[in-house]
Amino acid sequence: MASHGARGRSGGRPTLEEVAARAGVGRGTVSRVINGSPRVSDATRAAVEAAVAELGYVPNTAARALAANRTDAIALVVPEPETRFFAEPYFSDILRGVGSELSDTEMQLLLIFAGSDKERRRLAQYLAAHRVDGVLLVSVHADDPLPDLLAQLEIPAVISGPRSATETLPSVDSDNYGGGRSAVEHLLARGRRRIAHITGRLDVYGAQRRVDGYRDALRDAGYEVDEGLIEPGDFTEEGGHRAMTELLARTPSLDAVFAGSDVMAAGARQALRDAGRRIPEDVALVGYDDSAIARHMDPPLTSVRQPIEEMGRRMLDLLLTEIADRRPAVSRGLERRQVVLATELAARASS
Repeated sequence: MASHGARGRSGGRPTLEEVAARAGVGRGTVSRVINGSPRVSDATRAAVEAAVAELGYVPNTAARALAANRTDAIALVVPEPETRFFAEPYFSDILRGVGSELSDTEMQLLLIFAGSDKERRRLAQYLAAHRVDGVLLVSVHADDPLPDLLAQLEIPAVISGPRSATETLPSVDSDNYGGGRSAVEHLLARGRRRIAHITGRLDVYGAQRRVDGYRDALRDAGYEVDEGLIEPGDFTEEGGHRAMTELLARTPSLDAVFAGSDVMAAGARQALRDAGRRIPEDVALVGYDDSAIARHMDPPLTSVRQPIEEMGRRMLDLLLTEIADRRPAVSRGLERRQVVLATELAARASS
């Protein structure tokens, strides 16, 4: 019987074809396993990994990338200013999820900010040169041109939430509608009746869906929606403070607030305290994200928990699938890949 050390049948380094023959699979399947694609069964992955170990196969990363027109790099693009990225736990949690899933592959991750027009132009030039194999795009606004640019360039891309109900790009999101409903239903169950809502930026589809959940929960409970109790925010602490101040001036009798993010809830809490309102005795407060901010707030903040790290992991899984196929989803004629993960309410002392 031949020895299966670090040399293949030709006497040189083992080849991809030899690994495929040993595992009893096709060359493309071996490539997908080596590249970390999720589109491989556990049994097949185990067979390929065993063949790799037996033959001592070592991937030639540079040659593989060149032959496949690959860079072995993906970009996490944040079309927001750096200050917002570092201020909001949402972004770091997405990054943590992506990083943990990427650690099992040989691909590199580039973090790119595109919050200004100059940064967007520079990014467009960078992407047009096809210097990455795929893009993860987070915090997408309705009028953002980046998703359409990626589609035109035929660069595989996954976004962290659809731009609309008719999204064509693969996306991963949490159940924003259900999260908004659960926040209001919780407050109604606690006896609150004048429930205000501080929205996120309404050019973000997820923020729109939270408003929809807020409205429907009130209507289904038999209450009319008072438009004066809805105040636009922008996902920042300053925006939460400003919106809460406006709401108190307009409707001082309000007895509860659902803020569209924990960061805005922190700003709202300060505005309530500035106005001499006790939480939750006078005004109950609920946030969204269930970040560390919620747990460390005084009083601890009731918040809608969305699995942000899991969203990051699922985004990368979808992107690796797109890259392994190497054809845009539209040209494949496949159904849209829209992943929606469940949310749940974490009740604490603020409500």
